[in-house]
Amino acid sequence: MTDWMTGLFLIAAGFFSGFIDAAVGGGGLISTPALLSIGLPPQIALGTNKLASSTGSLTSMLTFIRSGRTNLKLSSRLFFVSFIGSFFGVLTVHFLSPNVLRPLILILLIAVTIYTLLRKNWGASSTFRGFNRKTAGWFIPLVFAIGFYDGFLGPGTGSFLIFSFLIIGFDFLTAAGNAKVLNFASNVAALITFAALGYVNYGIGLVMACSLIAGSWFGARFAIKKGSSYVKILFIAVTAVLITKNIADYLFHLLH
Repeated sequence: MTDWMTGLFLIAAGFFSGFIDAAVGGGGLISTPALLSIGLPPQIALGTNKLASSTGSLTSMLTFIRSGRTNLKLSSRLFFVSFIGSFFGVLTVHFLSPNVLRPLILILLIAVTIYTLLRKNWGASSTFRGFNRKTAGWFIPLVFAIGFYDGFLGPGTGSFLIFSFLIIGFDFLTAAGNAKVLNFASNVAALITFAALGYVNYGIGLVMACSLIAGSWFGARFAIKKGSSYVKILFIAVTAVLITKNIADYLFHLLH
């Protein structure tokens, strides 16, 4: 692949990754394999992807905030919980193979999808009435765990964050907006840590970041315009793809 073809490939991959990630998460399914396919080592691909995805998640987060479809009071309080979780997740990659988590993540993704399908009107409207101490007791550790997972492995982070906000009563659209704030936190923490370890290709990352910003803006606008019902459909579709990919990865590592 020539340099200009590689550039066009990364621009296209970045745009579609940003679009999907802004609406429901899961953009890493496109951007990370794209970076691996041009010959980057796995650690460099993950670090470079965090550079691009950080710019995209910032764009979509700001778009959701400006539209008023984010509970900024709650999500800002949880920002550093996600940030710290992701920081420890990246550090843990040095000591534990991500393959250890794959079976558990697969089970959780399947459970999330089935639960969402069974609850027909779930997320159609908001029933959130406040964040009390009882809720904080389990929700804060959950946000930390998802942030840790984003730094440690990544794919499915957006789906898990949206699902978490749905559990406490948000509609799909506001849950997606809240998820963008926490996903930006985990992306930035992972980027800083990967950069400190020397795992970022800035030239390639910035090329992909430019198109990812555009894709994120269009994806966030699409979600806001179409509303919760469309976000739910896209959420289920992306989660199904995540399940398929995790099954394929698990079988590949099992057989090899």
